[in-house]
Amino acid sequence: MANRITELFSIDYPIIQAGMIWCSGWELASAVSNAGGLGIIGSGSMYPEILEDHVKKCKAATNKPFAVNLPMLYPDIDKHIETIIKYEVPIVFTSAGNPKTWTGKLKEHGIKVVHVVSSVKFALKAQEAGVDAVVAEGFEAGGHNGRDETTTLCLIPMVKKALDIPLIAAGGIGTGRGMLAAMTLGADAVQIGSRFVASEESSAHQAFKESVVQAKEGDTMLTLKEITPVRLIKNPFFSKVEEAYKNCASTDEMKTLLGRGRAKKGMFEGDLEEGELEIGQISGLIDTILPAEKIMQEILSEYKQARTEILSDKLDW
Repeated sequence: MANRITELFSIDYPIIQAGMIWCSGWELASAVSNAGGLGIIGSGSMYPEILEDHVKKCKAATNKPFAVNLPMLYPDIDKHIETIIKYEVPIVFTSAGNPKTWTGKLKEHGIKVVHVVSSVKFALKAQEAGVDAVVAEGFEAGGHNGRDETTTLCLIPMVKKALDIPLIAAGGIGTGRGMLAAMTLGADAVQIGSRFVASEESSAHQAFKESVVQAKEGDTMLTLKEITPVRLIKNPFFSKVEEAYKNCASTDEMKTLLGRGRAKKGMFEGDLEEGELEIGQISGLIDTILPAEKIMQEILSEYKQARTEILSDKLDW
């Protein structure tokens, strides 16, 4: 499955595991990389010494390329950068900030840089900043999301039309057929988050993993757009947010309600009542918790089967 992304990252398959906070530690990243994809350590929930520990363990667990995700709105980014350079992490995915901030420094050290965007406008800014590839993430995605609510189906062909550099599709992709659809729209690869949350190697709490596989259509919703848009499973905390909206709460009141540590409480500590449960709409299609390698195999098998059906005209058009 050689293409621009597999060659850029030196991986076997154009499947990238998203760097999700509280869910993407060294165990998941190394497992995905060992299975032929690109595993990513999510540094957004890590203190500098924790990231250093995860990078060292990931390097010991795989001889394949892996990446670190850097949400630039988090503190200690400069220390994370030092760790990445020190341990020669080959690839960095940046998000939630200006791609010009660190791209030059990382590339000076031979590190490939990918930036996550939710619009054509910011995809072009990322390309101008000199990144090697872009992740275009649609409205369906879990976690923090774009304010414009552009769906993956619309976003990918628009970004593809505007860019010259490789394009990775994200948002609502968790199956082989979804992967084929995204690549048919023009993506060179897919980034998958929610499906890997429900993996054995994910650092998410078991209770959160089980809530993901139990989720059905309509069980998630994008909210808190005045602060940072985030897609959540509906739970008692989400109901409090909805009630606050009905009462016309101010942005400051919403920030007070959100408080600190809600994501950690929900996803890492397993508090399904008062925590944020960040997951994508694709959770309605996830019904098993499997090893990451098995997830990779299922996605690739379904992708190849769907592609064969189309090429052999077995589908009833």
